[in-house]
Amino acid sequence: MGQCIICGTSVDGVVCRSHQEDVAFRFTGNRPEQLTNGRFYEGSVDGFADFGVFVDIGDSVTGLLHRSELDRRLESLDWDEGDTVYVQVTGVQDNGNVDLAWSIRQSPREFRGEVIDSPEGDHLPDDEGNGSGATEPEPEEAPPTEVDDEPAAEPGDEPEAEADVEAGGEPEGEVETDDEATVEADDEPTAEPESESDGEPADASANGGTDSVGSASTTAEPIETGPPERVTVEGLEESIGERIRIEGRVVDVRQTGGPTIFEVRDETGVAECAAFKEAGVRAYPEVESGDLIRLTGEVERRRGGVQVETESLKPLVEADAEAVVQRLDDALDAEAQPDGIEVLAEDPTVADHREEIADAAGAIRRAVIESRPIVLRHSATADGYVAGAAIERAVLPLVREQHDRDDAVYHYFDRQPLEDEDYDMGAATSDVTRMLDNRERHDEKLPLVVLVDTGSTAESRDGIELLDVYDVEHLVIDADAGFETSDLTEGVVPGADDDRVTTTVLAANVACGVGDVREEIAHLPAVSYWEEAPEAYAELASEAGYDADTARELREAVALEAYYQSYEDKRELIADLLFAGDDDVRSLASHVSEQFRAKLDEELETVRPHLETHELEGITVATLDTDAFTHRFDFPPTELLLDALFRDLHGEADRLAVVGLDEADLQVRSTETIDVRELGERVAERVPEGGVLTAGVRRGRLSFLIGERESVREATVEEAAALAADA
Repeated sequence: MGQCIICGTSVDGVVCRSHQEDVAFRFTGNRPEQLTNGRFYEGSVDGFADFGVFVDIGDSVTGLLHRSELDRRLESLDWDEGDTVYVQVTGVQDNGNVDLAWSIRQSPREFRGEVIDSPEGDHLPDDEGNGSGATEPEPEEAPPTEVDDEPAAEPGDEPEAEADVEAGGEPEGEVETDDEATVEADDEPTAEPESESDGEPADASANGGTDSVGSASTTAEPIETGPPERVTVEGLEESIGERIRIEGRVVDVRQTGGPTIFEVRDETGVAECAAFKEAGVRAYPEVESGDLIRLTGEVERRRGGVQVETESLKPLVEADAEAVVQRLDDALDAEAQPDGIEVLAEDPTVADHREEIADAAGAIRRAVIESRPIVLRHSATADGYVAGAAIERAVLPLVREQHDRDDAVYHYFDRQPLEDEDYDMGAATSDVTRMLDNRERHDEKLPLVVLVDTGSTAESRDGIELLDVYDVEHLVIDADAGFETSDLTEGVVPGADDDRVTTTVLAANVACGVGDVREEIAHLPAVSYWEEAPEAYAELASEAGYDADTARELREAVALEAYYQSYEDKRELIADLLFAGDDDVRSLASHVSEQFRAKLDEELETVRPHLETHELEGITVATLDTDAFTHRFDFPPTELLLDALFRDLHGEADRLAVVGLDEADLQVRSTETIDVRELGERVAERVPEGGVLTAGVRRGRLSFLIGERESVREATVEEAAALAADA
């Protein structure tokens, strides 16, 4: 019988059943069935596949870590073949296949020991022999505790050390008590000894110190004293191996299976700082996101990045905190606000809104710098997707610059299409529920909500007002309608009269203020125009290598993909379509565009025979019963079909209105500007029992009661013609 290296319990082997998952095992067997389910094993990356990573466990056994078991996207793993990694064995199949699970602990110091798993049984590593052919793992230093005036010496202490204590002197190192005394000490508040020179607590446990592991006593290594030099985050690369001090604000705290990770921002950037108490246990639980702190530690390189191994961390006193706040604010203002906006092309409408564009870009940059998530909501249309992708293209590199986390681009930026055209209570409730949950569970800051190609009409007021209840910052970028929510939010909204400007044009200019992406997104404005793009944007796209046909293919491909799984961002797919770097990838857009054209042309041929055409007051009015004569649940959606039908018919009639009538709503397209709200009022006056409501100004949509469908249709046709004639 032996003793568990973690708790000292009598056990056959070296670790008890309850602590199997606390240590890392090295496998020396040669058959899969010799592995033990549930244990964490050291392995090495053997190769990659679309469905996961192959990991060698020992020299003779290989397992699969399926992508579904990862805590991040497979593409974001920074592993290379041959890298040492840690995985958990979750099953061995009858055919010898080994199933693996992700381990959040990916370094030896995050485990509480190391054990050899051999066919003959478990034993400790013997590379540092202790006379018995095996050694115990390096002991962990317990957190410092308050010492009584007469501390009890453990059996086996040197007489000289005991005499020193009794004489009132201080022993050279902290003396571990026996197991019972250690448990009692854990229940008491931990005292942090102060350095006389700078007042910093010399907390060894926060620097990945080790606890006593099955040994009788341990002497702590004294931490270097003296006031360390304050350095900025941008200077950490030049301080590898040095003991330093940083001052700033905690922007994120997360607990791993090993240390607690604090992300700390100063005036130059964000540093990742690891504080260790014991595996999986929160260090400095009194410190939360938003706190202003001083942190002392040693700068080390971890997995290609820089990390500070924390010795001490404590809140700043008021005077120091004020100075840090001032430094942060001054740096934030200077860093966030663009010096000036150079518009993409000569466009008077955009130039008139240069100041609003700069403010929107500054708000987005500031959110990233402050480590606030950004939730970008856009319509599920080609213009909405392309506009959202333009801003995404600028934000993601900025997020990567600010944060070392592999998944930061998914954690701090979330682009979500809207199923409806307005930011209504449904969308706002979904967002608020998620952000409050993230704040409660993960201490995440409330986000900046950016409404793109939506949010400017009265139908979005309720949703925006719900954000205001929780003081959630928001802004609008929209070119399709008047700014009816300007009293609730800031934004870039030229208004309905500027019908030659798309939302993508505005968003692309904002993106240029957010990041250096001018060359990457120069073609996007031309992509957003269904009819011929203005010459300035067509030339811009041509200079970037996108002629008119290529821009059309991109637009059609995005429109098709926007329809399917419309609630998904499809981040990588949209990026492949819009930012193709070679002909092979561009062929994807061409292929999808062919499907778009085939489906749309087929539907146009289907509906043409069912059009009812009237001449009223010099206006050609074409009506289509979209409920009866379209394939309602297949591509194209009604909105896109009516747009295409209107463009086709416009070639046959100079003054035209197209009315699409569904079961309980209708949509109007017209060559003349029609005030949809006035149209709704006129129809409601003529059919007072019809329950007519303006349901969507952006798409010229009215809703009504099904039972009054014919009366509403007749009134809408006549009133639309009258309004078009008066325009």
